[in-house]
This record gives sequence, C-alpha cells and structure tokens, in this order.
Amino acid sequence: MTDFTKAKKTVDVSVEESVRIIRELQELSQDDLSRLTGIPQSTISAIENDRIQLGVERAKVLATALKCHPAVLVFPGWQMDKQSAA
Repeated sequence: MTDFTKAKKTVDVSVEESVRIIRELQELSQDDLSRLTGIPQSTISAIENDRIQLGVERAKVLATALKCHPAVLVFPGWQMDKQSAA
C-alpha cells in the first residue's frame, strides 16, 4: 500500500486548544480531569482559556491522565523539516 496522499494541515491548534480537544475527545469534563490529575478545575479552565501557561510539570500530569505524550499538548502541530533532522 504505497499509494497515498499526505493529509493537508487545515487548522493551527494552540496549546490551550490541544488540551481541550484531547480532553473532549476522551469525553472528560474539566471536573473529571481535575479529579484524575489533582489540578484544580479552575486551573484547567485557565489553561484552556489561555489565562495561564501550561508548563512542563502540568503537561506531564495532564498527559498521563489523557494517555498521550506531553509533547502532544505542549507542541501541537509541530513538524520537523527532514533537512534539519540529525
């Protein structure tokens, strides 16, 4: 199966949007995620509304609860050029 068309990027996703999208895809409320992580619901809301930064430590905790790699939350849409890859 070698004939395929690479998907085109249609939207840019911000850090706060990535947290919300992944949470909603897993059908979790902010309260659910708060209970899973110990992070206050108000802090999750502030992250999702770009009032505070996600930060590395919070990204690790949220990623564990959301069953994804922290980079998915911190660097949504990041792509590395093949030329710059080591």
